[in-house]
Amino acid sequence: MAHANTQPANLPTTIGTLRASGWQSLPVKEELRRNAVKRIAAGLPLFEGVLGYEDTVMPQLENALLAGHDVIFLGERGQAKTRIIRSLTGLLDEWMPIIAGSEINDDPYNAVSRHARELVAAHGEDTPIAWVHSSDRYGEKLATPDTSVSDLIGEVDPIKVAEGRYLSDELTIHYGLVPRTNRGIFAINELPDLAERIQVGLLNVLEERDVQIRGYKIRLPLDVMLVASANPEDYTNRGRMITPLKDRFGSQIRTHYPLEVATEMDIVRQEARSSSIGDVNVQWPEFMEEIITTISHVARSSSQVNQRSGVSVRLSVSNYETLAANAVRRALRVGETDVAPRVSDLAALAASTSGKIEIESMEEGRESQILENFVKAAVLQVFKKRVSSAKIGEVIALFEGGVIAHVGEDIASAQYVELFNQVPPLRELVVAAVGNTESVAQIASGVEFVLEGLHLSKRLNKDESGSRATYRSRT
Repeated sequence: MAHANTQPANLPTTIGTLRASGWQSLPVKEELRRNAVKRIAAGLPLFEGVLGYEDTVMPQLENALLAGHDVIFLGERGQAKTRIIRSLTGLLDEWMPIIAGSEINDDPYNAVSRHARELVAAHGEDTPIAWVHSSDRYGEKLATPDTSVSDLIGEVDPIKVAEGRYLSDELTIHYGLVPRTNRGIFAINELPDLAERIQVGLLNVLEERDVQIRGYKIRLPLDVMLVASANPEDYTNRGRMITPLKDRFGSQIRTHYPLEVATEMDIVRQEARSSSIGDVNVQWPEFMEEIITTISHVARSSSQVNQRSGVSVRLSVSNYETLAANAVRRALRVGETDVAPRVSDLAALAASTSGKIEIESMEEGRESQILENFVKAAVLQVFKKRVSSAKIGEVIALFEGGVIAHVGEDIASAQYVELFNQVPPLRELVVAAVGNTESVAQIASGVEFVLEGLHLSKRLNKDESGSRATYRSRT
């Protein structure tokens, strides 16, 4: 099978054959606009894999593309800013012709570099051309304080000078990232981290297109769509975006975290690594997935969390993977091949949560307690949403009559099923949470979820000892 980026064999190879083929040159923003129009008119999303922005970010991005704007995305960490920017290459034509050997993707009909101009002057319509794939028309730079003008724009190459060329000779230039992305998309991540003098150097790139290198001027009419990302200025304390540069961006688009728990669940399913490990098959009850994402939503609404720092969707993804890993570890210890994450596994989330949430607490050592409270609040929210039945009273009455339930990571799923069968009213509550399933692992997870929900609702007592816990009547 041919590689996805394998160049078709029938593409023109000279300027003359290119002209005869009817190919027309378009500025990159016109090209993006044309292809965006086709997708919008067909009712298709601009690109796949970005969820939760259908009614907020995407309409703004469509407007920016239709208007031909350079764009800056503002938002906290983990809001898919970089993914959106990288996905823009999907709106470029798959293959683009350049003059062969050009370092800056010279347009065959409008050469701008010295090399390309001389080649066209010497060969005319027989000038050889090459083809560049859309994935190679994207350049990206993470802004760091040590980023220099030469990184972005270019620098005099001392080796070329040593070969006998004059400093003023354009052929002595080693082009930077921006010129090398000519006729493509260039992205700068975390733009405020760029030193202000470097930001000034970008002003001409966005508007006048005059590039000055080592004291002499060359005019490079670059054709670039510039896209940038940044955290909101009230959060980042590492730098600032200068006002003239901010003014050059035609559109500023504000991203956000998923507005609905269900949306975040879809993102987590898309992004998380496979849960099953080795011979152990992990089955996910939907209520456990909902608990994972609800934890993030609880944290985002808490006054004990620094909301300017944000609570990334990566928290939900990491917690999902950690919970699955803990379930697998538990299954390996008790010799099970099918396992479902349980409420007792949630204790493992301390490792994947603490580094991703910035707690604002005056008391030392309170972080673990605050994180534990987020987990409990999430479990209770999901329990109240999913379990409401007249049978709750009957279950409580049976516990008052002496029923005791033991849970823990060393207890096999089959023991939960015994309780499930011995306490008929409990069966209805578990079915409300899990649905009608014959999976022993999921029934065990449902039993533990219902018992914890009744405890957090102050209907049952819970005595904890290490990795084990006992649920009993409150009387």
